[in-house]
Amino acid sequence: MLFTDEVTLAYREADRVVLAVDRVSVEVKQGEFIGIMGPSGSGKSSLLYLMSGLKLPTGGEVRYRNRVIHLLSERERMRLRRREFGFVFQQPYLLPYLTALENVLVAVPGDREAYGRALELFEQLGLLHLANRYPHKLSGGERQRVCVVRAMVHQPQIIFADEPTASLDHINGHAVIRLLADYRQKGAVVVVTHDPEMIADADRVYSLRDGRLVQPVRV
Repeated sequence: MLFTDEVTLAYREADRVVLAVDRVSVEVKQGEFIGIMGPSGSGKSSLLYLMSGLKLPTGGEVRYRNRVIHLLSERERMRLRRREFGFVFQQPYLLPYLTALENVLVAVPGDREAYGRALELFEQLGLLHLANRYPHKLSGGERQRVCVVRAMVHQPQIIFADEPTASLDHINGHAVIRLLADYRQKGAVVVVTHDPEMIADADRVYSLRDGRLVQPVRV
């Protein structure tokens, strides 16, 4: 479904070249829950951005359904992300002038069934009573859970989640991970985290350190 072939991301910092991701090869198959682990600064978020086309590699390649992502035009990559991928970022990025429910539905214009799916997901994450509140009336953890709903509502082929439980308490963190893990029935899930407990149910776990893949991969 998606794989990276010795993908590399290098950038210049003053007079030296820094390898955020150094020749990393990973694979995501249909219906898999993939974990990417590593300490802060290990390159795990950069790898997720490369896999999803948010960043372009300086070496190697990323393929999604036999298409090399970085060879697509910017418009084609944007269309791919909008239709095929869902994202949960470390920061919620909610529009302040829309309610929680409106923030979710703005990503799925014209989808008549999205409203019902959104309400069902809100209920599963204990947010149904907050659906009509604006972001400034929500806690950080509540805003993060709204973003999880937004990532799932259009039923993407792959959900990319970057530290989705970092701002959540233990109970809500596990509720989010259970929901993401269950999404394997519809598509694939890639979760970046520093907490091994959150990916204990993953089908495969890749560990990164200093931008490099640490072997062996845990299956």
